[in-house]
Amino acid sequence: MYESLQQLDSIRINFAESNLLNFVLAFIMFGVALGMQASQFKKLALSPKPVVVGIFSQFVALPFVTFLLVVIFNRFITPTVAMGMLLVAACPGGNISNFMSSLSKANTELSVTLTAISTGLAVFMTPFNFSFWGGLYARFVSNRAGAMLQPLEIEFGQMFETVFIIVGIPAVLGILCARYLPRLAEWLKKPLQYLSIIFFIALVGVMLANNWQLFIHHIHFIFIIVLIHNLLALSTGYGIATLFKQPDRNRRTLTIETGIQNSGLGLVLLFNPKIFPPELAIGGMLFITAWWGIWHIVSGLGISFYWSRKNPVE
Repeated sequence: MYESLQQLDSIRINFAESNLLNFVLAFIMFGVALGMQASQFKKLALSPKPVVVGIFSQFVALPFVTFLLVVIFNRFITPTVAMGMLLVAACPGGNISNFMSSLSKANTELSVTLTAISTGLAVFMTPFNFSFWGGLYARFVSNRAGAMLQPLEIEFGQMFETVFIIVGIPAVLGILCARYLPRLAEWLKKPLQYLSIIFFIALVGVMLANNWQLFIHHIHFIFIIVLIHNLLALSTGYGIATLFKQPDRNRRTLTIETGIQNSGLGLVLLFNPKIFPPELAIGGMLFITAWWGIWHIVSGLGISFYWSRKNPVE
C-alpha cells in the first residue's frame, strides 16, 4: 500500500480550472454569509457553551485526532497523504453543513453560527493548524522523510492572504448584503445553497475526469483512508458533544460541523503556486483533498437522512 501511495507524489494533476475553483469557493462563502443574521443568534449569545464546544471540536480536537491518526498509520501512508489529511482537518466546516443540519432535525441556528465563526476564524486557524500539526508530523518522520517534507513548511503569511481573499472578503460582503439588502439576501439564499453544491461537485468531477486513469488506479487506497478519516471526524464531533453533555439536537449539529470539512479551500491552497510551488511533489495531498470533497457529501447526506427519520431526544 505504501509503495502504491508513493507513486502519487510524482503525479502531476491536470486541473486548468484552478482559478474557477477560487471563484466558486468565494461564491460559496458569499452564499453562506447571506444566512448570518444577528436575530438568529441571540439565544446562543446568551448561552454560548454549544458554540464554544463546536469551535473546540473543529479547530482543536479534529486536527489533534488527525495527527494521532497519521502517526498511528505512519507505516502505511506516505508523508504527503498524511499532510493532505492534516490540511483537510485544518480547514473550516463545509458550506453544506447548514443544509445537512436542517435535514437532520438538528440545531440549525447553532450550525449557522458555527459556520459563521469558523469561516472567520479560518483566516487565522487554517494556516496555524496546518503549520503547527504539519510541523510536528514533519519532525516525527524526519528520520524517514525529512528531506521530502522540508519544502512543505509553507509561508504562513501567504496562506493567510489566500484564505482572507477567498473566504474573508466574500463572507463580509454576504453579511453586509444580509444586513442592508435583506429581501435580496433572503431571495438568493436557497438558490445559492443548491448552486454551491452543484458547482463544487461539478468542479471536482471535472478534475477527476481529467485524471480518470490515475483516479481509477489509486482510488481503492484513497477511498479507505478518507473513509476512516471522515468517520473519525464525525465521531469526534459526536464524542466531544457527548462529553460536554450537549442535548441530542446539538450533538447532531456538532457531528456534522466537525465531519463536513471545506476541502474546496484545501484545493485552492494546493493549487496556489505561491504556497505550493509546481515543482513540489504533492500528488498525495491533492488526491486526498479532492476525494474528501466528494465523500463528505455522501457520508453527510447519509447520516442526515438517517437522523431525518428519528426525532431528537429531548
